Amino acid sequence: MRVGTVREIKNHEYRVGLTPESARELVAHGHEVWVETGAGLGIGAADAAYEAAGATIKPDAATVFAGAEMIVKVKEPQAGERAMLREGQVLYTYLHLAPDPEQTADLVKSGVTAIAYETVTGPGNALPLLKPMSQVAGRMSIQAGATALEKAHGGRGVLLGGVPGVLPGKVVVIGGGVVGFNAAQMAVGLGADVTILDRDPEVLERLDNHFEGRARTLFSGRAALADCVAEADLVIGAVLIPGAAAPKLVTRAMLSTMNAGAVLVDVAIDQGGCFETSHATTHAEPTFVVDGVVHYCVANMPGAVARTSTYALNNVTLPHALRIADLGWKEALRANPHLAAGLNVHAGQVTYEAVARELGYDVAPIGKILS
Repeated sequence: MRVGTVREIKNHEYRVGLTPESARELVAHGHEVWVETGAGLGIGAADAAYEAAGATIKPDAATVFAGAEMIVKVKEPQAGERAMLREGQVLYTYLHLAPDPEQTADLVKSGVTAIAYETVTGPGNALPLLKPMSQVAGRMSIQAGATALEKAHGGRGVLLGGVPGVLPGKVVVIGGGVVGFNAAQMAVGLGADVTILDRDPEVLERLDNHFEGRARTLFSGRAALADCVAEADLVIGAVLIPGAAAPKLVTRAMLSTMNAGAVLVDVAIDQGGCFETSHATTHAEPTFVVDGVVHYCVANMPGAVARTSTYALNNVTLPHALRIADLGWKEALRANPHLAAGLNVHAGQVTYEAVARELGYDVAPIGKILS
Protein backbone atom coordinates (compact mmCIF):
# COMPACT_ATOMS: atom_id res chain seq x y z
CA MET A 1 0.00 0.00 0.00
CA ARG A 2 1.12 3.57 -0.61
CA VAL A 3 0.88 5.38 2.74
CA GLY A 4 1.18 9.15 2.97
CA THR A 5 1.63 11.71 5.72
CA VAL A 6 1.52 15.48 5.40
CA ARG A 7 2.51 18.54 7.37
CA GLU A 8 -0.23 19.44 9.85
CA ILE A 9 -1.72 22.86 9.09
CA LYS A 10 -3.93 23.47 12.11
CA ASN A 11 -2.85 26.55 14.09
CA HIS A 12 0.37 25.81 16.00
CA GLU A 13 0.13 22.08 15.36
CA TYR A 14 3.63 20.62 15.22
CA ARG A 15 2.97 16.88 15.51
CA VAL A 16 3.20 14.57 12.52
CA GLY A 17 1.31 11.40 11.65
CA LEU A 18 4.38 9.21 11.08
CA THR A 19 7.81 9.43 12.66
CA PRO A 20 10.83 8.32 10.62
CA GLU A 21 10.88 5.15 12.74
CA SER A 22 7.25 4.42 11.85
CA ALA A 23 8.00 5.03 8.18
CA ARG A 24 10.83 2.52 8.43
CA GLU A 25 8.45 -0.12 9.86
CA LEU A 26 5.97 0.39 7.03
CA VAL A 27 8.73 0.15 4.43
CA ALA A 28 10.01 -3.03 6.08
CA HIS A 29 6.52 -4.50 5.58
CA GLY A 30 6.82 -3.84 1.86
CA HIS A 31 4.81 -0.61 1.69
CA GLU A 32 5.63 2.68 0.01
CA VAL A 33 5.68 5.79 2.23
CA TRP A 34 5.24 9.31 0.88
CA VAL A 35 6.02 12.26 3.16
CA GLU A 36 5.35 15.92 2.41
CA THR A 37 8.56 17.91 2.59
CA GLY A 38 9.00 19.49 6.02
CA ALA A 39 6.25 17.38 7.62
CA GLY A 40 8.50 16.27 10.49
CA LEU A 41 10.28 19.54 11.25
CA GLY A 42 8.02 20.23 14.23
CA ILE A 43 9.45 17.18 16.01
CA GLY A 44 13.01 17.74 14.80
CA ALA A 45 12.79 15.15 11.99
CA ALA A 46 14.28 16.46 8.76
CA ASP A 47 13.42 15.12 5.32
CA ALA A 48 16.76 13.29 5.33
CA ALA A 49 15.66 11.20 8.32
CA TYR A 50 12.60 10.01 6.39
CA GLU A 51 14.66 9.30 3.29
CA ALA A 52 17.09 7.26 5.39
CA ALA A 53 14.08 5.26 6.59
CA GLY A 54 13.13 4.47 3.00
CA ALA A 55 10.36 7.05 2.55
CA THR A 56 9.93 9.27 -0.51
CA ILE A 57 9.74 13.03 0.00
CA LYS A 58 7.04 14.82 -2.00
CA PRO A 59 6.90 18.57 -2.69
CA ASP A 60 3.45 19.34 -1.29
CA ALA A 61 0.35 17.95 0.40
CA ALA A 62 -1.61 17.86 -2.86
CA THR A 63 0.85 15.35 -4.31
CA VAL A 64 0.59 13.13 -1.24
CA PHE A 65 -3.21 13.27 -1.14
CA ALA A 66 -3.42 12.53 -4.87
CA GLY A 67 -1.17 9.47 -4.76
CA ALA A 68 -1.57 7.86 -1.33
CA GLU A 69 -4.05 5.06 -0.70
CA MET A 70 -3.99 5.78 3.04
CA ILE A 71 -3.41 9.16 4.68
CA VAL A 72 -2.06 9.06 8.24
CA LYS A 73 -2.46 12.34 10.13
CA VAL A 74 -2.78 13.65 13.67
CA LYS A 75 -5.54 16.25 13.63
CA GLU A 76 -8.79 16.29 11.73
CA PRO A 77 -8.38 17.35 8.08
CA GLN A 78 -8.92 21.05 7.54
CA ALA A 79 -11.27 22.28 4.80
CA GLY A 80 -8.56 22.48 2.13
CA GLU A 81 -7.37 18.98 2.99
CA ARG A 82 -10.88 17.55 2.94
CA ALA A 83 -11.29 18.84 -0.60
CA MET A 84 -8.39 16.58 -1.63
CA LEU A 85 -9.82 13.36 -0.17
CA ARG A 86 -11.40 10.88 -2.57
CA GLU A 87 -13.56 7.79 -2.68
CA GLY A 88 -11.72 4.59 -1.84
CA GLN A 89 -9.00 6.38 0.11
CA VAL A 90 -8.41 5.59 3.79
CA LEU A 91 -8.04 8.45 6.27
CA TYR A 92 -6.56 7.42 9.62
CA THR A 93 -6.40 10.24 12.19
CA TYR A 94 -8.22 11.98 15.03
CA LEU A 95 -11.60 13.23 13.77
CA HIS A 96 -13.85 14.31 16.71
CA LEU A 97 -16.86 14.54 14.40
CA ALA A 98 -19.76 14.97 16.85
CA PRO A 99 -19.25 18.74 17.38
CA ASP A 100 -18.11 19.35 13.79
CA PRO A 101 -20.96 19.11 11.26
CA GLU A 102 -18.96 20.79 8.47
CA GLN A 103 -16.15 18.25 8.64
CA THR A 104 -18.62 15.38 8.81
CA ALA A 105 -20.51 16.63 5.75
CA ASP A 106 -17.25 17.00 3.79
CA LEU A 107 -16.07 13.51 4.70
CA VAL A 108 -19.45 12.05 3.73
CA LYS A 109 -19.33 13.92 0.41
CA SER A 110 -15.77 12.78 -0.34
CA GLY A 111 -16.58 9.07 -0.15
CA VAL A 112 -13.48 8.46 1.96
CA THR A 113 -13.14 5.64 4.50
CA ALA A 114 -12.39 7.53 7.73
CA ILE A 115 -11.03 5.70 10.78
CA ALA A 116 -10.90 7.83 13.93
CA TYR A 117 -8.20 7.25 16.52
CA GLU A 118 -10.48 8.39 19.32
CA THR A 119 -13.10 5.66 18.86
CA VAL A 120 -10.79 2.68 18.33
CA THR A 121 -11.32 0.51 21.40
CA GLY A 122 -9.32 -1.94 23.48
CA PRO A 123 -10.10 -4.59 26.09
CA GLY A 124 -12.51 -3.37 28.77
CA ASN A 125 -13.84 -0.56 26.54
CA ALA A 126 -10.53 1.27 26.80
CA LEU A 127 -9.59 3.89 24.20
CA PRO A 128 -5.91 3.08 23.62
CA LEU A 129 -5.30 5.51 20.76
CA LEU A 130 -6.77 8.37 22.73
CA LYS A 131 -5.02 7.49 25.99
CA PRO A 132 -1.50 8.88 25.34
CA MET A 133 -2.84 12.24 24.18
CA SER A 134 -5.22 12.28 27.15
CA GLN A 135 -2.22 11.70 29.40
CA VAL A 136 -0.36 14.59 27.76
CA ALA A 137 -3.40 16.91 27.83
CA GLY A 138 -4.18 16.06 31.46
CA ARG A 139 -0.66 16.89 32.55
CA MET A 140 -0.50 19.99 30.38
CA SER A 141 -3.83 21.25 31.74
CA ILE A 142 -2.25 21.98 35.10
CA GLN A 143 0.76 23.83 33.76
CA ALA A 144 -1.49 25.78 31.38
CA GLY A 145 -3.90 26.55 34.22
CA ALA A 146 -1.07 27.55 36.53
CA THR A 147 0.21 30.00 33.92
CA ALA A 148 -3.27 31.41 33.30
CA LEU A 149 -3.65 31.98 37.06
CA GLU A 150 -0.71 34.38 37.00
CA LYS A 151 -1.82 38.00 37.28
CA ALA A 152 0.04 38.99 34.11
CA HIS A 153 -2.14 36.49 32.20
CA GLY A 154 -5.43 37.70 33.67
CA GLY A 155 -5.62 35.27 36.57
CA ARG A 156 -6.10 35.68 40.33
CA GLY A 157 -2.39 35.70 41.05
CA VAL A 158 -2.48 32.38 42.90
CA LEU A 159 0.45 29.96 43.18
CA LEU A 160 -1.03 26.46 43.09
CA GLY A 161 1.40 25.06 45.63
CA GLY A 162 1.20 28.02 47.98
CA VAL A 163 4.13 28.73 50.31
CA PRO A 164 4.62 28.22 54.06
CA GLY A 165 2.00 30.30 55.81
CA VAL A 166 -0.18 30.73 52.70
CA LEU A 167 -2.80 28.19 51.60
CA PRO A 168 -2.31 26.42 48.25
CA GLY A 169 -4.60 27.00 45.30
CA LYS A 170 -7.78 24.95 45.00
CA VAL A 171 -7.95 22.70 41.93
CA VAL A 172 -11.18 20.95 40.93
CA VAL A 173 -10.96 18.16 38.35
CA ILE A 174 -14.27 17.17 36.73
CA GLY A 175 -13.93 13.58 35.52
CA GLY A 176 -11.73 10.84 36.89
CA GLY A 177 -10.67 9.16 33.65
CA VAL A 178 -7.26 9.32 31.99
CA VAL A 179 -7.25 13.12 31.62
CA GLY A 180 -8.55 13.71 35.12
CA PHE A 181 -6.16 11.27 36.74
CA ASN A 182 -3.14 12.81 35.03
CA ALA A 183 -4.28 16.33 35.84
CA ALA A 184 -4.75 15.38 39.49
CA GLN A 185 -1.31 13.78 39.60
CA MET A 186 0.32 16.98 38.37
CA ALA A 187 -1.71 19.20 40.69
CA VAL A 188 -0.94 17.02 43.71
CA GLY A 189 2.73 17.05 42.74
CA LEU A 190 2.69 20.86 42.83
CA GLY A 191 1.15 20.80 46.31
CA ALA A 192 -2.28 22.10 45.32
CA ASP A 193 -5.52 21.41 47.21
CA VAL A 194 -7.15 18.92 44.80
CA THR A 195 -10.70 17.60 44.52
CA ILE A 196 -11.72 15.09 41.83
CA LEU A 197 -15.39 14.64 40.90
CA ASP A 198 -16.84 11.64 39.08
CA ARG A 199 -20.11 9.71 38.96
CA ASP A 200 -18.65 6.20 38.89
CA PRO A 201 -18.14 4.75 42.40
CA GLU A 202 -15.46 2.37 41.14
CA VAL A 203 -13.49 5.25 39.62
CA LEU A 204 -13.77 7.22 42.85
CA GLU A 205 -12.58 4.21 44.86
CA ARG A 206 -9.60 3.66 42.56
CA LEU A 207 -8.59 7.32 42.75
CA ASP A 208 -9.05 7.44 46.51
CA ASN A 209 -6.82 4.40 46.94
CA HIS A 210 -4.18 5.82 44.63
CA PHE A 211 -3.91 9.29 46.14
CA GLU A 212 -4.19 8.13 49.76
CA GLY A 213 -5.62 11.41 50.98
CA ARG A 214 -3.40 13.69 48.89
CA ALA A 215 -6.49 14.42 46.76
CA ARG A 216 -10.13 14.25 47.77
CA THR A 217 -12.76 12.43 45.74
CA LEU A 218 -16.40 13.44 45.54
CA PHE A 219 -19.48 12.08 43.80
CA SER A 220 -20.42 14.55 41.07
CA GLY A 221 -23.98 15.56 41.87
CA ARG A 222 -25.25 18.95 40.75
CA ALA A 223 -24.97 20.54 44.19
CA ALA A 224 -21.49 19.16 44.86
CA LEU A 225 -20.25 20.33 41.46
CA ALA A 226 -21.66 23.83 41.95
CA ASP A 227 -20.11 24.13 45.41
CA CYS A 228 -16.68 22.97 44.24
CA VAL A 229 -16.65 25.25 41.19
CA ALA A 230 -17.59 28.25 43.34
CA GLU A 231 -14.56 27.75 45.59
CA ALA A 232 -12.03 26.77 42.92
CA ASP A 233 -9.05 28.72 41.68
CA LEU A 234 -8.62 26.28 38.78
CA VAL A 235 -11.23 23.95 37.25
CA ILE A 236 -10.17 21.21 34.81
CA GLY A 237 -12.90 19.87 32.50
CA ALA A 238 -11.95 16.26 31.85
CA VAL A 239 -15.24 14.69 30.77
CA LEU A 240 -15.49 12.21 27.89
CA ILE A 241 -18.37 10.37 26.26
CA PRO A 242 -16.66 8.36 23.49
CA GLY A 243 -17.48 9.78 20.06
CA ALA A 244 -20.25 12.04 21.36
CA ALA A 245 -20.41 15.73 22.27
CA ALA A 246 -19.35 16.49 25.83
CA PRO A 247 -22.11 17.45 28.28
CA LYS A 248 -22.19 21.09 29.42
CA LEU A 249 -21.60 20.60 33.13
CA VAL A 250 -20.45 24.07 34.17
CA THR A 251 -23.11 26.61 33.27
CA ARG A 252 -22.71 30.31 32.74
CA ALA A 253 -24.72 30.92 35.90
CA MET A 254 -22.00 29.16 37.88
CA LEU A 255 -19.39 31.68 36.71
CA SER A 256 -21.05 34.37 38.84
CA THR A 257 -20.25 32.31 41.94
CA MET A 258 -16.53 32.06 41.12
CA ASN A 259 -13.74 34.40 42.15
CA ALA A 260 -12.65 36.94 39.54
CA GLY A 261 -9.53 35.64 37.84
CA ALA A 262 -10.31 31.98 38.47
CA VAL A 263 -9.42 29.72 35.53
CA LEU A 264 -11.31 27.07 33.57
CA VAL A 265 -9.30 24.65 31.39
CA ASP A 266 -11.59 22.71 29.05
CA VAL A 267 -9.75 19.59 27.92
CA ALA A 268 -13.03 18.30 26.44
CA ILE A 269 -13.08 21.09 23.85
CA ASP A 270 -12.28 18.61 21.03
CA GLN A 271 -15.73 17.16 21.69
CA GLY A 272 -17.42 20.55 22.01
CA GLY A 273 -16.36 21.35 25.56
CA CYS A 274 -17.93 20.68 28.96
CA PHE A 275 -18.33 24.34 30.00
CA GLU A 276 -21.31 26.24 28.59
CA THR A 277 -19.14 29.27 27.87
CA SER A 278 -16.34 27.40 26.07
CA HIS A 279 -15.30 27.88 22.48
CA ALA A 280 -12.17 26.49 20.85
CA THR A 281 -8.99 28.58 21.01
CA THR A 282 -5.48 28.12 19.64
CA HIS A 283 -1.97 28.21 21.04
CA ALA A 284 -1.62 31.65 19.42
CA GLU A 285 -4.50 33.05 21.52
CA PRO A 286 -5.20 30.39 24.15
CA THR A 287 -7.47 32.24 26.57
CA PHE A 288 -10.51 34.49 26.75
CA VAL A 289 -12.49 35.92 29.65
CA VAL A 290 -16.20 35.53 30.38
CA ASP A 291 -17.72 37.19 33.44
CA GLY A 292 -14.28 37.66 34.96
CA VAL A 293 -13.31 33.99 34.61
CA VAL A 294 -10.35 33.04 32.39
CA HIS A 295 -11.07 30.23 29.90
CA TYR A 296 -8.29 28.11 28.35
CA CYS A 297 -9.83 26.04 25.53
CA VAL A 298 -7.00 25.05 23.16
CA ALA A 299 -8.25 22.20 20.99
CA ASN A 300 -4.83 20.67 20.29
CA MET A 301 -3.02 21.04 23.60
CA PRO A 302 -0.53 18.18 22.97
CA GLY A 303 0.67 19.96 19.82
CA ALA A 304 2.68 22.29 22.06
CA VAL A 305 4.87 19.38 23.16
CA ALA A 306 5.00 17.89 19.71
CA ARG A 307 7.97 15.57 20.00
CA THR A 308 6.75 13.83 23.16
CA SER A 309 3.21 13.68 21.79
CA THR A 310 4.12 12.36 18.34
CA TYR A 311 6.24 9.51 19.65
CA ALA A 312 3.62 8.60 22.27
CA LEU A 313 0.92 8.63 19.60
CA ASN A 314 2.90 6.58 17.07
CA ASN A 315 3.51 3.93 19.71
CA VAL A 316 -0.22 3.12 19.67
CA THR A 317 -1.31 4.07 16.15
CA LEU A 318 1.43 2.28 14.18
CA PRO A 319 0.32 -1.32 14.89
CA HIS A 320 -3.11 -0.61 13.42
CA ALA A 321 -1.60 1.31 10.50
CA LEU A 322 0.49 -1.76 9.71
CA ARG A 323 -2.59 -4.00 9.87
CA ILE A 324 -4.54 -1.74 7.52
CA ALA A 325 -1.64 -1.56 5.07
CA ASP A 326 -0.85 -5.29 5.26
CA LEU A 327 -4.42 -6.59 5.00
CA GLY A 328 -6.38 -3.77 3.41
CA TRP A 329 -8.82 -1.74 5.50
CA LYS A 330 -11.78 -4.08 5.19
CA GLU A 331 -9.96 -7.27 6.14
CA ALA A 332 -8.11 -5.45 8.95
CA LEU A 333 -11.43 -4.30 10.43
CA ARG A 334 -13.01 -7.71 9.97
CA ALA A 335 -10.13 -9.31 11.85
CA ASN A 336 -10.13 -6.81 14.71
CA PRO A 337 -13.42 -5.55 16.19
CA HIS A 338 -11.53 -2.99 18.27
CA LEU A 339 -10.18 -1.39 15.09
CA ALA A 340 -13.62 -1.68 13.48
CA ALA A 341 -14.97 0.56 16.24
CA GLY A 342 -12.81 3.32 14.77
CA LEU A 343 -14.75 3.44 11.50
CA ASN A 344 -16.73 6.70 11.53
CA VAL A 345 -17.47 7.38 7.84
CA HIS A 346 -17.40 5.12 4.78
CA ALA A 347 -18.43 5.73 1.17
CA GLY A 348 -20.83 8.57 1.95
CA GLN A 349 -22.30 7.04 5.10
CA VAL A 350 -21.84 7.75 8.82
CA THR A 351 -21.03 4.49 10.58
CA TYR A 352 -20.54 5.61 14.20
CA GLU A 353 -23.79 5.71 16.13
CA ALA A 354 -22.99 8.60 18.49
CA VAL A 355 -21.94 10.84 15.59
CA ALA A 356 -25.00 9.91 13.53
CA ARG A 357 -27.30 10.61 16.47
CA GLU A 358 -25.64 13.92 17.30
CA LEU A 359 -25.67 15.25 13.73
CA GLY A 360 -28.88 13.74 12.39
CA TYR A 361 -27.54 11.09 10.01
CA ASP A 362 -28.85 7.59 9.50
CA VAL A 363 -26.26 5.20 10.87
CA ALA A 364 -24.86 2.60 8.47
CA PRO A 365 -24.24 -0.70 10.30
CA ILE A 366 -20.56 -1.60 10.24
CA GLY A 367 -21.46 -5.30 10.06
CA LYS A 368 -23.11 -4.82 6.65
CA ILE A 369 -20.18 -2.77 5.35
CA LEU A 370 -17.68 -5.46 6.37
CA SER A 371 -19.78 -8.40 5.13
